[in-house]
Amino acid sequence: MGLTRRELLIAGAGCSAITALGDPRMPNIIDTHVHFYDPTRPQGVPWPPKSDALLYRTVLPPQYKAVAGSFVTGVVIVEASAWLEDNQWILDLAADNPLIVGFVGHLNPGADGFGENLARFSKNRLFRGIRVSGGDIAKGVSQQAFMDDLRRLAEAGLSMDALGNSSMVAPLITIAEKIPLLRLVIDHMPVEPPGWKPDAMRELARNPHVYSKVSTVLKRVDGKVSDDPAAYKASLDEVWDMFGADRVMYGSNWPVSENLAPYPAVFNIVKQYVTARGAADSDKYFSKNSKACYRWIERT
Repeated sequence: MGLTRRELLIAGAGCSAITALGDPRMPNIIDTHVHFYDPTRPQGVPWPPKSDALLYRTVLPPQYKAVAGSFVTGVVIVEASAWLEDNQWILDLAADNPLIVGFVGHLNPGADGFGENLARFSKNRLFRGIRVSGGDIAKGVSQQAFMDDLRRLAEAGLSMDALGNSSMVAPLITIAEKIPLLRLVIDHMPVEPPGWKPDAMRELARNPHVYSKVSTVLKRVDGKVSDDPAAYKASLDEVWDMFGADRVMYGSNWPVSENLAPYPAVFNIVKQYVTARGAADSDKYFSKNSKACYRWIERT
């Protein structure tokens, strides 16, 4: 990807931050939202489309390490493919890649075979939960089979990531009330879910098992992406106020994040914000909270 001089300067500033985080006094870094896929596989990939010049390329652990540096302790992979067997593909990939400490798979609650597939994949300790779209959540919350499958998920000690727009917040409040032990993760805050309302999100956040994944912070305004951490402080403050220091966690959304800025620049924004909150909050945000939520696996 060709970068402008400004983007290179931003990346350089981020690299300085990464170097600083190599200091052993700094917290471990777990990136809880990374996508790995390989369009060169014989079967190809269902996402991203070939028309996406930025994303349609091989993105695997070597490519991630090349942009993120060696400071990241581990990553949680979030499955972007709807193909059932791609769950196994990621688990097979993870077997030889200790960088991967957890995997959020793709299964559809309420669908035939959910229980069997959940039992199959959760035998692997790296399988830590599933991601469900906001549309499926909105439709499923009134369906017995959907809710029963979410109870199975909770009983297995697994979590559910939620990805969608603001229409999913009310159904998530219902799910949190009816299945209070199910750990729920709201993806891509504070920019997403699009159109979310503070009052509704605050009500959802009252459940102690609902987490905010701070994985989309940067945004484009008038065609430009600011590299000034102060531009994002108000939105980050709002998330921290709602969820508290114990239920926010770091995610990069790489490689999708490269639509806005190089990895080091994306990281540097949240690094500066969280570091200013003190060492204890930094440790929670970058490692401890994701451990409590996903119960990811220590690997050597």
